[in-house]
Amino acid sequence: MGNEFAQGREWNFNESLDWFLLGEEGGNWHKGMLNWVRDLNRVYQQYAALYQLDHGPSGFEWLVVDDWQQSVFAFERKAKDGSSVIVISNFTPIVHHNYRIGVAQDGIYKEILNSDAAYYAGSNVGNYGKILCEEEPSHGKPYSLSVSLPPLATIFIVRTAKPEQEQELIKKVESAFKKRKTLRKKEKVRSSR
Repeated sequence: MGNEFAQGREWNFNESLDWFLLGEEGGNWHKGMLNWVRDLNRVYQQYAALYQLDHGPSGFEWLVVDDWQQSVFAFERKAKDGSSVIVISNFTPIVHHNYRIGVAQDGIYKEILNSDAAYYAGSNVGNYGKILCEEEPSHGKPYSLSVSLPPLATIFIVRTAKPEQEQELIKKVESAFKKRKTLRKKEKVRSSR
């Protein structure tokens, strides 16, 4: 009880939670923690990769497990539809700019959650939107991202298709609809005979 806004003292069933910490006298830190927990729960519900394949190893992959020098680890959670969420944590008080992490798929990546954002009373170091994928192998993957890792923080990243990949997908869908329409016309002609 009280963990959702970082109450410092242990919960006591005889007393109320320290709700006053969320006011002006409590400073922004407690309100930031409350906002973080709320948004973390929202992201958990919004992205199936964070829960859908919990029961098996296909839903989880370590991306960085051996960077003890910089105290960073990263993993990828996966959904049935192939979408995923990459989670990267920096356990040092040092910002790591241009930290390279390997990814399996090309695309445009986007930071969707950053525990160091000013909104959560952090120092506001982050990637501020799009993260371009490069065809530079890293961590055993064919592509990689160069990210800014905020101090003592965790970031969540998702992949979106590049515009040319979206256009290819649109062309494939349009082609499939044209083929389907042609097949229906042929079936009508056959059935009318």
